[in-house]
Formats: sequence, C-alpha cells, structure tokens
Amino acid sequence: MEFDLDSFSARDWEHPTDADPIRFAMVGLGWWTREHAIPAVENADYCTTTVLVSSSTEKAEEAAADLEGIEGTLTYDEYADGAATDAYDAVYICTPNGLHRDHVEAAAAHDKAILCEKPLEATVEDAQALVDACREADVPLMVAYRLQTEPVARRARELIRDGAIGDVVSILGHMSDTILDAADETSWRFDPDLAGGTTLNDIGIYPLNTIRFILKEDPQAVYARTESEQPAYEGTDEHAAFQLEFPDGKLASCTVTHSATVTSSLRFVGTEGELSIEGLFFPNTQKVLRVSGPDIESEYQPEPVDQMREEFDYFANRLQRGLDPEPDGEHGMVDMRVIRALYESAERGQRITLDL
Repeated sequence: MEFDLDSFSARDWEHPTDADPIRFAMVGLGWWTREHAIPAVENADYCTTTVLVSSSTEKAEEAAADLEGIEGTLTYDEYADGAATDAYDAVYICTPNGLHRDHVEAAAAHDKAILCEKPLEATVEDAQALVDACREADVPLMVAYRLQTEPVARRARELIRDGAIGDVVSILGHMSDTILDAADETSWRFDPDLAGGTTLNDIGIYPLNTIRFILKEDPQAVYARTESEQPAYEGTDEHAAFQLEFPDGKLASCTVTHSATVTSSLRFVGTEGELSIEGLFFPNTQKVLRVSGPDIESEYQPEPVDQMREEFDYFANRLQRGLDPEPDGEHGMVDMRVIRALYESAERGQRITLDL
C-alpha cells in the first residue's frame, strides 16, 4: 500500500453551504475565551459572535467594546432567564468545570446547540445530568475536544487505520505546562469543587482523549499515580503518570504535569513501524508528524492551524447542514468515567477495571 502525506486534506469534514453563519453566545469570558475562542470565531468561515455572557454586565460590556456585531451583553442570571435568545443560535461554554451543568441546562431549555469545554463537569454525576438534559431537550451537544479537528491528529488516525505501522502495540503520551506562571493558587483550577482535579483532568484529558480518537477504542482498565510538591497543589495533583489498557493488549503510558516546560508529544509503536507527533496538544504550535513503516518513511510539517477556529467552524458547519456534531456527550462521559477511575487508582494504589 502507498501512503502519500501530501494528499492530506486539512478539512476533510468541510462541506460549504449557503446557510447563514451560526451566531454564538460566549458563556464565560475568562482568558481562554477572550484570547482564543473569540479571535477564532472572528476569523471563522461559518460562525460569528453576537452575545457575551459573564458574571457581570460590566465585564461583558468591557469585552464587547473591542468587538463588532455584539447584540447582547448578559449576566449569567439574565442568560439563564432567557434574555436575548433571538440573538444567538448556539452557545460556547467556557466557565470553571463545576459550573458547566447550569449553563448547559439553561441552553438546552432555550433550545440552543451547545459546544461545551472539556472536561464536561467536575463530577461524573453532574456531567451525566447535563448530557441527559441535552438528550431530553433534543439539542446538539459537542464536547470541545479541539484535537479531533486538528488535521495532524486526523491524518495520524487515517495512517494508523490504513496499517501504515502495522498493528499498534504501545502508545506513549506526554503533556506539560507551567500553570502557575499564568494563575496563582487562588485560581479555580485548585478548587476541587470547581475543577474536579488539577492535572489529570485538566491536561491528562488531552492524551487520553486523543489516543481514544486515533485508535477508535476505549480503555478497559487503568492505573495511575499522582504526586504534589508545591504548596498550591496541597490536596490535589501536580504531576501524574497513568497507564491505559486497550483491547488486544495495547498499552498506553502517559505523563502529565503542570510544573514543567511547555511541551507535548504522542507516539504510537506498531508491529511494523512507528508514528509520532510533536507539539500536538497546544494550539497554534508547529506540529511534526513522523511515520516509519514498510511502505512509508516520511516527515510532515504543515503550517499550524488555529485549533479553535477549526473546532468552531466544524461545529457550525455541521449545524448548517442539519447534522449532529461529534464528539457528543456520551463520548465525553467516557473520559469522565476514566478520569474518575484514574484518581481512584492513584488514591488506592491499585489497577482499576472499567465498566464503560
């Protein structure tokens, strides 16, 4: 079989339409929304931002001052009560994890499509409740796994599916950053009730979900260990190492930490070769895909894409075409259950079998 990396289509999901742009209400105006989500939508092809929702009218209006086309600036209470529902079609929810449920349930009650940041919630129970609310209201819910619309990840999945490295045997993943450079210990990320955890669920979810996406399989058992050194992490996790057991004996070993240089990588080793990706988990960074097998020996360094723009355009394009976007709530629930099992494993020091 021949493999041609140059034939890779950056947007294999795209089907342009004549439909009007999907109008977004941005719920939660923290740094990620202001610095990544809103600029991504400004540059997007299929959507626009028309409503801003925050803890205060003043904060929403301050954010709106630098934007064009904003039709409403709402508090969370006003949003929940149904203000300005005629000004938006969908919501993007980027608040502390433990607040997702209320905002998702409000959007579902207003019959709005929902793009909700990962992880779905701080607890499995609240995550399931918001997924149920969307199902009962029959509104689309997509979990914001931006790696699933990253062209390099999609190309890796295709290569592995087509047998470029034979059968996958083992996977190695890593992600690290220095969160205390951008936030202090009063941040909600160190509050278990709002975050659900600090490192495993915040950045461990990147290798976990991307491996699931590329393999198209879910883990059957897990083992994890966590460590904490700095005072800010007292009672929570700073560093973590975990193992995921997949069908047919495949093992994934991953490390994550909030206290190391900013870097990420993912490597798949197969019976006939290997595939690795450098820089995968961070937005707007140079990605390098290397693949070596019996019929291919190549390196692929595409121009970086704005992962958030890809995610928003995919979501909007699917809505324009009357199709439910993926990954959906049930897909996100698998990660919620796996993460809970990882924390349980770290606490008990035991391997945990999963019943997903």
